[in-house]
Amino acid sequence: MKVLKFGSASIATADKLKTVAEIVTREQGNIIVLSSMRGTAEALSEISDYLYKKNQEGAIEIINKLEKHYADLVASLFDTDEIKAMAVDLVATKFNYIRSFTKDLFTLFEERVVLAQGELISSELFYLYLLDRKVDAALIPALDFMRTDKNASPDPAYIKEKLSALLDASKGACLYITQGYICRNAYGEIDDLRKGGSDYSASLIGVAVDAEEVQIWADVYSMQNNDPRYVKGTTPIRQLNFDEAAELAYFGTKILHPSSILPAKLADIPVRLKNTAFADAAGTLISNETETNVIKAVGAKDNITAIKIKSGKMLLAHGFLRRVTEVFENYQTAIDMLATSEIGVSLTIDDDKNLQVIVDDLKKYGTVSVDPDMVIVSIIGDLESEDAGIAVDIMGAMKEIPVRMLSYGGSKYNFSFLIHKKDKERTLQILNDKLFN
Repeated sequence: MKVLKFGSASIATADKLKTVAEIVTREQGNIIVLSSMRGTAEALSEISDYLYKKNQEGAIEIINKLEKHYADLVASLFDTDEIKAMAVDLVATKFNYIRSFTKDLFTLFEERVVLAQGELISSELFYLYLLDRKVDAALIPALDFMRTDKNASPDPAYIKEKLSALLDASKGACLYITQGYICRNAYGEIDDLRKGGSDYSASLIGVAVDAEEVQIWADVYSMQNNDPRYVKGTTPIRQLNFDEAAELAYFGTKILHPSSILPAKLADIPVRLKNTAFADAAGTLISNETETNVIKAVGAKDNITAIKIKSGKMLLAHGFLRRVTEVFENYQTAIDMLATSEIGVSLTIDDDKNLQVIVDDLKKYGTVSVDPDMVIVSIIGDLESEDAGIAVDIMGAMKEIPVRMLSYGGSKYNFSFLIHKKDKERTLQILNDKLFN
C-alpha cells in the first residue's frame, strides 16, 4: 500500500482533478490524501476574518462567490446526471453549513470548523468523481481517525487503531480517499496539524499503515540540484537522504517542510516527490539511504543579516559567547551561522524583526556592525570524507567569490558560505558549472 498526497495546486481545476484521477487509478489499494483546492483556504480564512469582525455581509459575499466557483466546477467535472446531482447537493449543503456561522459570536473553535470545510469539500467531490468514473473508491474521514493529544502532537497509537478499523470496514475498495491537514484534538474538537499540513498527514498515515512509500505530488518538478530561476543546466535530484532533504528545504527549496516527513523518516518509510504534470517521471526519492561522498545540490537562503561583535574583553574570557547568544534567545531570534575568533563573534539571522533592540543589547559587550542583504549559499550532500577532495573542490569553485563567513563541520551534509546579495547569481552558476558539470 502507498500513500499519495496531492496539494492545492495539483487539484486547482476540474482538468487537474481529472489528471489526478488518472494518476491514482493506475494502481489499486492506495490511500489518497487531498488538500483543499487552491484559493479555498484563503477564502475560508477571509470569511472567518469577516465573522470575527462581526461583518456578516462581508462574509456572506465571500461565501456566495466561493459557492459559485464550486458550482461551476461541478458543472464541468461530472458526466452522469445522478452523480452530478449528488455533487450539486453536496456543495449546497456545505455552503449552507458555512452560512450557519454568520451570527454575532464567532470563536476559534468555529473558525477551525469553517477552515476544515476546504479539505472536506475537495475530498468528497473527488470521491464522487471517482464514482462517476465507475471506480470503487471508499471515503475515509480524517476526522474519524486523525487525532492530536493534549500537547497538540499527533497520537500515533490512536491513529493506527482507528484507521485500521476504517480500512477493514471498507476492505476491497480500489482506492481510499481522505483529507489532509485536518484532525480532532484530545477534546474531540475539529482542529488541524499546524506546520507541515497535508504532507504531515500523509506521513502519519504512511506510518500507521506501514506503507511501502509516501508520495508527495505537487505541480513542480521534484527537487533540482540548483535554482533554475538563476542557473542554466540544472537537473532533477533522483535521491536524497532525509537529512540532506532537511538541509535543502531549510536553505533552498520550499517544496516540503522537514518536520512533515519526520514520522516517515523515523519509521524508515521512503518519501517520493512527484509532479502531476510529469506523472511518469521518477521524481525525487527521500530515504535513510545515503550516497557517500556525493554532492547533491546547491541552495541559497536570501534576506540574511550578518552581525559582528568585536571586543577586546573577549580575549581569554569565558561566558562571552553565552551572553551574546542569550541576547538572541531573549528576542526569540534564531541564529543560522556562527563563527568566532579571539576578539570577535560573527553570526547571521534571517529574521530582522527585532534587529535594532538586539543590536542595542549587544553593544553592552562590544562594537557591533551589521551587514544586511546577505545570502547563505549551501552545498548539500554527503560531505564527510576521509580525503579532502570534496572540500577542495568546493573551496576551489569559490575562489572567485568574496566570502564573508563559512560554516563546515556542524553537519556532514552541509557546507555553507555567506556572500553579498550581488554575488548570488554568479555564485550559483559557478558552483553548478564546477561541481556538477
